[in-house]
Amino acid sequence: MKPLMLGVVALVLAAGLLAACQRSKAPQRDAAAAAAKPSAPAVAGPERLVLALGDSLFAGYDLRPEQAYPVRLEAALRARGINARVVNAGVSGDTTADGRARLAFSLASLPRRPDLVLLSLGGNDMLRGLPVAQTRENLDAILGELEKRKVRVVVMGMLAMPNLGKDYGASFNAVFPAVAAAHRATLVPFFLKAVIDRPDLRLEDRMHPTAKGIEAMVADTAGVVGEVLARDGAPDA
Repeated sequence: MKPLMLGVVALVLAAGLLAACQRSKAPQRDAAAAAAKPSAPAVAGPERLVLALGDSLFAGYDLRPEQAYPVRLEAALRARGINARVVNAGVSGDTTADGRARLAFSLASLPRRPDLVLLSLGGNDMLRGLPVAQTRENLDAILGELEKRKVRVVVMGMLAMPNLGKDYGASFNAVFPAVAAAHRATLVPFFLKAVIDRPDLRLEDRMHPTAKGIEAMVADTAGVVGEVLARDGAPDA
């Protein structure tokens, strides 16, 4: 074989050996990377059924169904190893009166008594300037019924917009801590806390969260929800 041809063959063989070596190292690198990456805990325990009763903040206003807060919360809880199933009962535009009216139906639609109810109502009462006493009465009724049924509740608190005035704001803002304490529910003081100062995480209406905003809200609240679900047994009578 001519020297030139031998040189070409040598180069081809060398390239082939180099490529094979690189291919053999790739799975090793992938395996090492997978080993270094922390894995999520395995989902364990009995299913924890959660009802998300609320308004557009649960319904996923202007988002795809799979981007709604209850759906993303379920994924976050399961990533923590909690065998959660979150049922989305959010209806855009609902007031506390609307939520109160459909509470029994929402509970009856479940296969069993829920382990937890997430309550996000009151924002539309505020936006419509409804009497604060009416908002409190409706929330009291909802929480009272759930307390009677021995269902734990996480209340997603809301704050009044500043342009509604100090008096209205002070009265409205006091409702959520008061009803949560009265019915021994867990309170998230302000559900929109993670996005309120982040216009990039809110839609053009400046009120509703984007899909990334929902993820921020989930990150801000999943720990609280997970802690409540981790408690054994029914709430105290």
